[in-house]
Formats: sequence, C-alpha cells, structure tokens
Amino acid sequence: MYCGIVGYTGLNYQSAPILLKGLQKLEYRGYDSAGIFVPDVADNMDQLVKEKGRVSELVDLVDRSDVSGTAGIAHTRWATHGVPSVENAHPQMSANERFYLVHNGVIENYLELKHKYLTDVPFVSDTDTEVAVQLVAKFVEDGLTTFEALQKMTSLLADNSAYGFLLMDDQEPDTMYVAKRKSPLLIGIGEDFNVVTSDALAMLDETHDFIELNDNEIGVIKPESVRLFNREGEEISREPFHVDIDASETDKGTYEYYMLKEIDEQPVAIRRMLDKYFGETGEILIGDQILNDIKAADRIYIVAAGTSYHSGLIGARMFESWSGIPTEVHVSSEFAYEQPLLSENPFFIFLSQSGETADSREVLQNVNRAGFKSLTMTNVEKSTLWREATYALPLMAGPEIAVASTKAYIAQVTLQAILAYALSDRIDLDLEQELSKIAVDIQAIVDDKAVFEKVANELLVPAHSAFYIGRGADADVSLEAALKLKEISYVQAEGFPAGELKHGTLALIEDGTPVIALMTQPKTAGLVRGNIAETQARGAEAYTITTKALAEPGDTGYVLPDVDPLLAPLLSVVPTQLLAYYTSLGRGLDVDHPRNLAKSVTVQ
Repeated sequence: MYCGIVGYTGLNYQSAPILLKGLQKLEYRGYDSAGIFVPDVADNMDQLVKEKGRVSELVDLVDRSDVSGTAGIAHTRWATHGVPSVENAHPQMSANERFYLVHNGVIENYLELKHKYLTDVPFVSDTDTEVAVQLVAKFVEDGLTTFEALQKMTSLLADNSAYGFLLMDDQEPDTMYVAKRKSPLLIGIGEDFNVVTSDALAMLDETHDFIELNDNEIGVIKPESVRLFNREGEEISREPFHVDIDASETDKGTYEYYMLKEIDEQPVAIRRMLDKYFGETGEILIGDQILNDIKAADRIYIVAAGTSYHSGLIGARMFESWSGIPTEVHVSSEFAYEQPLLSENPFFIFLSQSGETADSREVLQNVNRAGFKSLTMTNVEKSTLWREATYALPLMAGPEIAVASTKAYIAQVTLQAILAYALSDRIDLDLEQELSKIAVDIQAIVDDKAVFEKVANELLVPAHSAFYIGRGADADVSLEAALKLKEISYVQAEGFPAGELKHGTLALIEDGTPVIALMTQPKTAGLVRGNIAETQARGAEAYTITTKALAEPGDTGYVLPDVDPLLAPLLSVVPTQLLAYYTSLGRGLDVDHPRNLAKSVTVQ
C-alpha cells in the first residue's frame, strides 16, 4: 500500500499533536483511513484511535479521546489489502494487545505465512499488516526478544515483498522498532527526541537531520539513542544528512489547494534551475563525467511512470534533435518485466518526482546488476533512486504535495532541456535566455486564471468525456493534459496524435464533445487544423492552444507567446493544468486528493 508513516519518542513533549501534524503533511500519500497509537505510561494504558476517511476526522476523534503520552506511531492509509475501514486502518494490533504496527508496502506471501504460523490466532482485519504484527507476537511468545521477533518475521517475507515497518511494544513504551525493504523510511534526529517518517517533509517542524534506513536493516529508536543493525544483526553506524528545506514551503499559505499553489510556483521552479545549472558566464554546471558517459553511450533509455513518462517523451525529442543521441522512452512497470533488446552501450535516465517509484527502482536494480551507467532526475535528494543511480541531479522544484504533478513536470522538462543542450553543439539558441523568457511567459499564463476558469466551467465541467490532440511534441503534451483532467476531475479524457482521429477515435465524437487542440509545432499546425475541422464536422466543441505565430483569425482558444518549438511544451502544458484544476473545482471535488490515487507509488 502507499501510505504515510510517522513516529515520535521523546522526553518532554506530547506525541499526539506532533504525529497528527505529520500525518496531515503526509496525507498526499494516502487518505482512505488513519490511526494513531500512544502508550500512556502514567496510567499504564494503551491508546489506539483509528478512523475511516481523512486525517481531519482522526484529529477530531483524538481530541475527544484525550490522548496523552510522549511516544507513539501514526499512519494514513491508501488501501491495497482490505477495503477502507476502521478495522483495516493502521496501526494493526496483535491479538494479545501488546504490539502495534504500521506498515507501508505489500507482503506478497502473507496468506502463506498466516496459514503456516497463525491458524489459531483470531484476526480482525483483512490486511497483510496484521499478519506481520501477529507473527511478531507469536515469536515473542515463543521466547524471542522483540528485536529478534521482528528480525525473524522480516526474514520470512517473500523477496518481492515491500515493507516499511514501524513497531511498538507496550512493554517498552519509549522504544520504536523500524525495518525496511523497498519502501522509504527515515529516522529524524533531535535533542531529547527522535522521529521516524516515510517522508522528511512530515517532520521538518521537528528536525532537518535524518538517517536513511537501507534495505534489510532494522533500527531501534529511543528518545536519546538510535541503533542500526544489518541483516545479520550486526550493529552499524551511519551519519545523518541535512534536509535544506524551509518547513513553510510545505504549507498552503493563502491557497485553497496545493495544486494551484504549485502551478503558480512553476516560474520560480525554472528560475531555481537556472541558478543551479548555469554559471555566471552562461556555462552549464553539469559534471563533465556525466556528460562524457552519456556522449559515450550509443543510446539513451528514459525510464519513468505517469507524468514523469510524459516529460520523458518531451526529453527524448530534445536528446535526439539537439545532441543526436538515439533515445527511447519506456514505462517503468513494463520495462521491469519485459525488457527490450538493449544496445551495446546504453545510458539510463530515470525520471521521478519522489525518487521512490517502485517500478522504476526495479528497473534500476536490473541496470545496476548489468553494470550500466544511470542518472536519476528527481525532486527528492537522498531518495532511493537518487542513492542507487550512478549519478543524480535535483529538480529544484521544491516540495510538491498535490497528487497531480505540475511543477515537477515543468522541472523535469527543463532539466532534460539543459542536459540535452549541454550535450549538443548548438550555437543558434541561448538556452539560459530562452528559459528565462519562458519563466516570464508562464507567469503571464497563470495570471490569466479567470480565462481558464471560464472555459473549464463552460466546456469541461458539464462534459462526460474530452479529447486533447496534437502532433509531434504537442501529442506528447496531449497525453499529460488528458491525464491531469481525468485524474482530478474524473472526466474521461484521452490524449493522442491528431492524425489518429480517423483511425478510430472519431467514432466517439458527439455533439458538444470537447476537443482541445494543441498547435505549437510549425510543420504540423496546418495538419492539426484539418483534424480540428474533422471533429467540428461531427459536432465537437473545439478549443485551441496555439502560439502567436500559428494563430489564425477566428480561433476560439488561448494564444501563447512564440518560443523554440522543442521548448513549447513548457508553455502549452500550463493552460491544460489550469483547465484541469478549474474543472475539478467546478465539479465540487477535492483537487489535491483525487479518489483512489496517492502521490508516491512505492509498491508495484
């Protein structure tokens, strides 16, 4: 499952307010149900509070329950095993009411373990997590310590299982146990307290110093100590790293939704990239070793999922057109298990907002085993894909909280443009100047919010389906535009090359069907106009997004400033983001938390 995990143990402060605030910052990772466990040492009682639905409902319940104590664990869930319910919410409790466990991931062999070890144990949930906590309890009853029981339980899990475990034993009320494989967990270091979290953003109000937990390691965390152990039970040490993010960046401020805030931050994201990757005299600040390894490759393979995959399609055009290196783009979940024939000397680029995408990591592990070079572009430094690739470059977009990615997509396209330009011999394009102009142009687009709100309410809010069309790079943006619309507004949307209309999709056009056409590519704009006419002849309601040079009298749409055609996707995608946002808003939906989705896909 995708979820948010937080834990706290300290000497001086109540844990519940800290845990609940952390959960609220992690709600983008799951919002089907939530729960908290706090041992009350003073009254010698355990406090387990769970609720179906959003974290705010758990907060209300905890406030009424008068939860107190200086340690605890909490969780917000996106269901994989078992429907969203109080019974299936975490923390899961052992039958003897001694152990409490929160879990991110999927235990592939949980039914086998349940039938082998736990036939006499009563279960109250349908989760794989309850199997894990019941196993710990059984092994302790058999004579093992809590640490040994956790170690044994994790050793029994199938190799393709993913887990991030945070465990408490009510007989050690100030101690947290953690274990991890394929699912991110960080230990935050404080003075007279320590924390555990699946994302550093959740605990930036408490600490900026974190220790990463690697696969197959176990940690024992107390208020004044952190001990780490490897698979064999040998104690190891690791220095913390510092997360240089202002905690205020994770707040919505005056915005109703994170998505609109993040759309507005896109010009800033580009300017951050310019500051990071261009020197004072215009030189590109990407390491020579990275550039040399890519130049030595005979093919680039871009591996990504979802929105990152769409940005990779744009990037591939830049790598091929500007640097002359053949480039393929692959969906990570397919590549991981259906790997195509590779060239003799490939170079891999992994695109991921979170740096924790499970399918991409599966591919990266295969790449590493084969000895190929790789580069991760991610918004989260020290993430799994960051650590395990040969090289890593930060996107500099700042925290992205909304499930629907916007500024990370812009940052990915921008960074791929910078890298492709650095690999090329182009002298006819001042990329730094062009990107600076694009940042200004995006600002002008986002300042036109009222335009897109009106179009969304008239054209898309009443619609049951919609189509985005374009050719070349515009076809790639159409895929991203359709994804944004359907994931947050639930309007069935498709994006595809405009020339494919007559090969099947025209059958779906009815009176009033919205067809949004992107036209930023000079050599194909005329063809797209012909395709628009085909849809209008069948009753479609057309809307165009085009550059100034390609606009024609009578267009019913939005006109973008002129820009290099391969950089046009940085502009053309922004109106589609705003159209999706206002369609969702107009339909009365929760923009940031679309149904059935989570931000960081950490399981396969």
